[in-house]
Amino acid sequence: MGKFIRFLILSLLSLSGHNGWTQVPSAPMKDTEAFRTALLKMSSGVNTIESDFVQEKKLSILSGNLISKGYFCFRRENLIRWEYSVPYRYLIIINQDKIFIKEENNQKQYDIQSNRMFQEMNRFISGCIQGEILKNEKEYKIRYFEDPKSYFVTLIPVSEKMRQMLNEVQIWFDRKDLTVSRIRMMESGGDYTRIDFTNKKLNADIPLEKFRFK
Repeated sequence: MGKFIRFLILSLLSLSGHNGWTQVPSAPMKDTEAFRTALLKMSSGVNTIESDFVQEKKLSILSGNLISKGYFCFRRENLIRWEYSVPYRYLIIINQDKIFIKEENNQKQYDIQSNRMFQEMNRFISGCIQGEILKNEKEYKIRYFEDPKSYFVTLIPVSEKMRQMLNEVQIWFDRKDLTVSRIRMMESGGDYTRIDFTNKKLNADIPLEKFRFK
């Protein structure tokens, strides 16, 4: 079960573009408290998010990177949908305390409350989406940077258990609206999963039907 959860965490967050690396901002953020306050204020007013995504994952055992595309949406409280469409169809839905996974004719359902790792995964995903993860200074060593286009935050897990899955999390926030534009997950050995969100829409009317298991 541990290997499956690790794979699921990285799969859920493996959304990224294939248009080359974005330069990592190197200048320390001038006013971290103002950024955190503005981010939490913005996220508190967001009830829904939907976006296209492109996924790139680097694995040391493969010569090339894995590219996928799909659609993502989020709705309070705790409703998340990842829908892969290229190169294959794959669906993951988080609905309150349940996770639903569908691949071709196979589908499975898991109870988040029955497994602590599922709970941590769900909290981590929601925290990245809403910016709440920046409150977890006891769980992550957090550093803040910026450039003219982006705010950039790195999070290094404190616990050994989390570091077994992730060495570092890197999050880019669009300077214009403070929404997450990219997430990169760094693993040991140089493997990574990178996230780019495009065509983002905030507070659109997303029907509950998108988060129901079928």
